[in-house]
Amino acid sequence: MRFASRLGLTVINCVLVLVSGSARAAESSPPNVVLILADDLGWTDLACYGSDLHETPRLDEFAQGGLRFTQAYAMSVCTPSRAMLMTGRHAARLGITTWSEGALNPETDRPLLPAVSRPNLPRSEITLAERFRTAGYLTAAIGKWHLGDASHFPETQGFDINVGGNHWGAPMTFWWPYRGSGRFGPEYRYVPALDLGEPGEYLTDRLTDEAIRVIDHAETEERPFFLYLVHYAPHTPIEAKRADVDYFALRMSPFRRHQHPVYAAMIRSLDESVGRVLDRLRESEMGRNTIVIFASDNGGYIGSDPKSGWDLPVTSNAPLRSGKGSLYEGGIRVPLIIRWPGKTRSGSVCDTPVSLADLFPTLTDGMADPTDPNDDPYVTLDGIDLKPLIEDPTITLDSGPLYFHFPHYYPTTTPASAIREGDWKLIEYLEDGRSELYNLATDPGERQDRTTSAPQQWADLRQKLAAWRVKVGAAMPTPNPPTPSPRSAAASQPR
Repeated sequence: MRFASRLGLTVINCVLVLVSGSARAAESSPPNVVLILADDLGWTDLACYGSDLHETPRLDEFAQGGLRFTQAYAMSVCTPSRAMLMTGRHAARLGITTWSEGALNPETDRPLLPAVSRPNLPRSEITLAERFRTAGYLTAAIGKWHLGDASHFPETQGFDINVGGNHWGAPMTFWWPYRGSGRFGPEYRYVPALDLGEPGEYLTDRLTDEAIRVIDHAETEERPFFLYLVHYAPHTPIEAKRADVDYFALRMSPFRRHQHPVYAAMIRSLDESVGRVLDRLRESEMGRNTIVIFASDNGGYIGSDPKSGWDLPVTSNAPLRSGKGSLYEGGIRVPLIIRWPGKTRSGSVCDTPVSLADLFPTLTDGMADPTDPNDDPYVTLDGIDLKPLIEDPTITLDSGPLYFHFPHYYPTTTPASAIREGDWKLIEYLEDGRSELYNLATDPGERQDRTTSAPQQWADLRQKLAAWRVKVGAAMPTPNPPTPSPRSAAASQPR
């Protein structure tokens, strides 16, 4: 009996040594990073952010196990947000202020000509992937890219693997083979590297399959990895699995803020995708040393998509005002959840305003390579390191004002810029120079313009916004000269 007891204690001690050893190894090795970005997901589109229709149990569980930000911001449309996230530099500083297709084909029939915007993220910019690859990581982009043409695809920006990324902002369809023409005009669209599928395969599921393949490969190679899983969902086209659509159609109510069963079904698939990735990480030792981040690229789209079979608004960002494109809160405030082993505390919430630009310095602190002439550690970043907030979300972190610049037209807005400092936010419209001032602490829905009742805040923010635009070289719209009538044009010809 004594021998058996001693043997049992010896086995237990050996197990404890092995477990503690593997834990120390995980802590000492560089953390893996999984960054999951949704497309057009609104601030209240998740149950843990207040949706009254959408069911997101896996994302809710993820938020409960990590840190949920209540005032995270992106730009108001996709390409600028993605460029900012990839570089840590403001979209206006990059000269990327609208989506790629809009930059190539700007509107010319409005009072202002939109500002010139770059359609491609310059290869001279240092991206998250380049930082991670320099540090020895396997880097993979799975899903939407939307940062330029083929000469600016992920492979040219530091990614070892690119599956599904191209220059388009949306797929023709979410159903395999993910190609065709007609919905977005005569152009033929496709999602590359997803050829070997089968009828009935759904894009959100397939991208998740590809992401898990990357995790499996990294585990086999025993190599740290940076996985950028960039879903096309829930962007238009609004398409989802029939069983899920039927499920939410039975739960519709005129008293709900969210009213679109197909959109709700798309979000269910997105939630399942996140759950599958988390499950795969949990199955391996990698889960103990993997930072996971979930966010969206702009506010929810409040237009309709009649081809979905439901001619009603895709989503509502209430209690926030407006949606995608607008510089009201509904267009720029997004969900952001971070789980960082050893740093985040379960169930924590942070109310400090932050930006997607902050993810670059937060994740790459200390990664600059001074021996690489193309890896300039002194490049100007607009984001800040969020690790102090991640470790203690109750502290005050002086990050300075947040700025927004959309010098273009969209169904929800005319060209505009905005600044938020503390609780105060000013929006300036560039057609006529008018501005609106709100106190978000008392009026998050931006219903009460405080321009006349708080003149000092208005003047201060307006001056700071103008100075910032000059500092970063923000491109501005220009007056659209009137088109001469045929008769006046003929009269102006030389004789």
